[in-house]
Amino acid sequence: MNLKGTKFQIKVWNYLRKIPRGKVKTYLEVAKAIGKPKAFRAVANAVGKNPYPPKIPCHRVIRSDGSLGGYSAKGGIRLKRQLLRSEKVLIK
Repeated sequence: MNLKGTKFQIKVWNYLRKIPRGKVKTYLEVAKAIGKPKAFRAVANAVGKNPYPPKIPCHRVIRSDGSLGGYSAKGGIRLKRQLLRSEKVLIK
């Protein structure tokens, strides 16, 4: 997969690919994992620009309060909820 984006976006997208099926991470956890703990909003922006959902599983990233946040792929938040349920993730 040839990703086109900024270095930061590609770093985020590559990390998303490592989140196992049935697990979720928060935007803050992703930011910390890529070594940019204060960049959780930038992480959210990069997640929203993911060019290959759900192949790059951006649906596995949620808000720190446990809510789903957004989902910019076709189908929106309804599809995000459906994808997470199909992976047996308990959601609010």
